[in-house]
Amino acid sequence: MKVALLAGGKGTRLAEETSIRPKPMVEIGGRPLLWHIMMHYTQYGHHEFVIALGYLGDYIKKYFADYATLTGNLTIEMEPGKPSVVTRQEELHEPWMIDLVETGMETLTGGRIKRLKDYLGNETFMLTWGDGLSNVDFDALLTFHRAHGKLATITAVRPPARYGHMKFNGDRVASFEEKPQTAEGWINGAFFVLEPAVLDYIDGDDVMFEHAPLQRLAADGQLMAYKHTGFWAAVDTLREKQVLQNMWEAGDRPWATWEK
Repeated sequence: MKVALLAGGKGTRLAEETSIRPKPMVEIGGRPLLWHIMMHYTQYGHHEFVIALGYLGDYIKKYFADYATLTGNLTIEMEPGKPSVVTRQEELHEPWMIDLVETGMETLTGGRIKRLKDYLGNETFMLTWGDGLSNVDFDALLTFHRAHGKLATITAVRPPARYGHMKFNGDRVASFEEKPQTAEGWINGAFFVLEPAVLDYIDGDDVMFEHAPLQRLAADGQLMAYKHTGFWAAVDTLREKQVLQNMWEAGDRPWATWEK
């Protein structure tokens, strides 16, 4: 099953980072967000990715070209008068098949998805944005989607609280959590399973997938929600990036399923 990843936005609220790189290439633990997301999908056997490029798309192309070439150990023989011989001692890189597709600088999310049609084929596919980390169970998500038989499944998540959360023992702070998940409300967690007919709900480049297409799918009774109560976080600001970086450095990495 193919996984579509939207990686073309400008990420203006992360301008300190995204002036030089696309938002999905902002790094946590020395690796881009996009890498973290793809590694999580890989843990569930999903190796085929279709990445929608836009803003600074060349940066992403170069990253994966270098990644495929440089990952692992190499032996280089350079004898005078002979061509250099490069031998890869071991294959350490991931078993990925990646289509990097230019979808336009100003194209909105719905338009980017529609432009991937020829690469996705006429089969069920997964979709997410390039700026959200989670430990969602993709096997359970896919089972849920196949069981209900509708066109679209959206992952619903509890949003992180905006501020730190305190519990008290009298006036003493008994515990403090930085941006815990809230216990109220559900939001779009952006991990989708979709049937090809969903693309018929997208009218062109100037369509936000989160607006008219999802609204129409819901009105037609074709949108179901898989409720994920585990970890989820989006990176929209430097503060949110730093929270995840701190978690990574502390070894508290619930989204890093490949480490388990």
